[in-house]
Amino acid sequence: MAETKKIPERSEIAEKDRWAIEDLYPSDEAWTKDLEKLKAETAALASFAGKLGQDAKTLLAYAQKLEAAGVLLSNIYNYSSRRNDEDTRVSKYQEMNGMAMSAYVAFTSATSFETPEIMAISDAEMERFYAEEPGLERYRRFIFNIRRHAAHVLTPSEEKLLAMAGEMMQAPDDIYSKFADADLTFPDAVDKDGNKHPLSQGTYISYMESNDRLLRKSAFENTYNTWAANKNTVASILNAQVKSLQFNADARKYSSSLEAALDNTNVPVSVYHNLIEAVHQNVDKLHRYIRLRKKLLGVDELHFYDLYTPLVSGADTKIPFEQAKQTVYESLAPMGEEYRSILKEGFDHRWIDVYQNVGKRSGAYSAGARVHPYVLLNYTGTLDSQFTLAHEMGHALHSWHSNKYQNPVDADYVIFVAEVASTCNEALLMEHLLSKTTDKKERAYLINHFLEQFRGTIYRQTMFAEFELLLGKLNQEGVALTADRMCEEYKKLNKLYFGDDIVLDDEIAYEWERIPHFFYNYYVFQYATGYSAAIALSRRILREGAPAVKDYIGFLSGGCSKDPIDLLKGAGVDMSSPEPVNQALALFGELLDEMEELVGE
Repeated sequence: MAETKKIPERSEIAEKDRWAIEDLYPSDEAWTKDLEKLKAETAALASFAGKLGQDAKTLLAYAQKLEAAGVLLSNIYNYSSRRNDEDTRVSKYQEMNGMAMSAYVAFTSATSFETPEIMAISDAEMERFYAEEPGLERYRRFIFNIRRHAAHVLTPSEEKLLAMAGEMMQAPDDIYSKFADADLTFPDAVDKDGNKHPLSQGTYISYMESNDRLLRKSAFENTYNTWAANKNTVASILNAQVKSLQFNADARKYSSSLEAALDNTNVPVSVYHNLIEAVHQNVDKLHRYIRLRKKLLGVDELHFYDLYTPLVSGADTKIPFEQAKQTVYESLAPMGEEYRSILKEGFDHRWIDVYQNVGKRSGAYSAGARVHPYVLLNYTGTLDSQFTLAHEMGHALHSWHSNKYQNPVDADYVIFVAEVASTCNEALLMEHLLSKTTDKKERAYLINHFLEQFRGTIYRQTMFAEFELLLGKLNQEGVALTADRMCEEYKKLNKLYFGDDIVLDDEIAYEWERIPHFFYNYYVFQYATGYSAAIALSRRILREGAPAVKDYIGFLSGGCSKDPIDLLKGAGVDMSSPEPVNQALALFGELLDEMEELVGE
């Protein structure tokens, strides 16, 4: 029997494959000094309480000090979070991350007077302030975003109380993260030859992509049986998250937690419902894809552990990380040399933490620190890993452009537009790979991967969004969110989305437990809307060239200087309409046509 593969310790990863955390702070001691400095700045900001409306000079002084302290807080939180994610078992960085969170809560509590005081300034007085102090123009958008929430602003004492509750409201996500990433362990997956493979959150998908059906089945069952054994714990954590969101919505006089979440980013609730409706209207295409998958795999029964393995065998190869970087770089040629030079800077100067190590946070993300973005990967050498690299570097370059061209107060783009830049990169990578091959088998393999992106990003994330919406509604109606109820509702959604040509495995009912995004406050729908927008934008870039690239770079550079719908309109796509989703799923249908033709020959 072959030896079980070992996940390396952090110390065994080469420096070139670890992100340059020292670019944020050269040492933990330097971080501690800035933490103390932030505490002093927080106290100074608190001294402005009761004074923001007295004159333009005071309001400007407060805004300037708030902006500088915000940069400091960002650096502090980025460092502790990145350190903690390197190895979630290290108690020192757990403690530092907790200290950063406490500093954030203290900061928001100390400045909780800001919103009601700025709201109390009349429109006429506010315009007089702008005229008297031209420096306030720098903060006009920031001030507008506060004042537009007039109906949901509480009294100063109530605002302070909510701010003080911030750390407790963060607890469900923190508890889940520690449980899923640090404490939960899984039995090894076993392949057809009896070889054992270490199973973790990070390795699970790579096993699902294997051609070895017994390995897939073993990984699937061992993963979800482990989650099933912990269903009541995870349900309690998620229930606490749902109730926390509803508490915040009720306190701020929103009709639902969904409305509260979307108003925070200035996205109409109709966009969420339009997405679900558009996907329901196109779910027949997903059912058709499932039938094709069952036929091409040649199985009597299609199971959920058969959903990720390529439909075309023999075309998949191991992709070394250096090769993946080069391919991504080449694929983004339509974006122009200036864009690619920034991409190369990230590749060459250790913006990326590449490989999995014991205790490392699972998944992938980009964190837009002001010194430069930080990208976490758990690279495994698959085609999907290569697309994840393109995806996260899309986020990274979005952050880079926003930080460069916007003031700190306007640089943090909202979640709704966050997934556009990442998935636009993915779409351009796919077009590049398809353009390079004339081999029918390889083309079918790539189209299969493209179809999987649609399935995973539009259909799957919309199903997640519908589940999240359902949890919020049930809670609002007073229905107990037990583990059994969550499993029952999640299984029903899988039946609706995947149809009758797949076995509704009992284990799939527990999948909701391993989705960390359910703790992100109605986040997942934006993967689907972002992907739809990205498909439209990538096609415009390929079709029109420089003018489209210019508009797109303008979007990347916009931060939150406009509302997200207007930012995307400037780039050439209207997400207030369901049309981008319908067009994207029409393309899914066309790709399905070509796939059927290629494999039928």
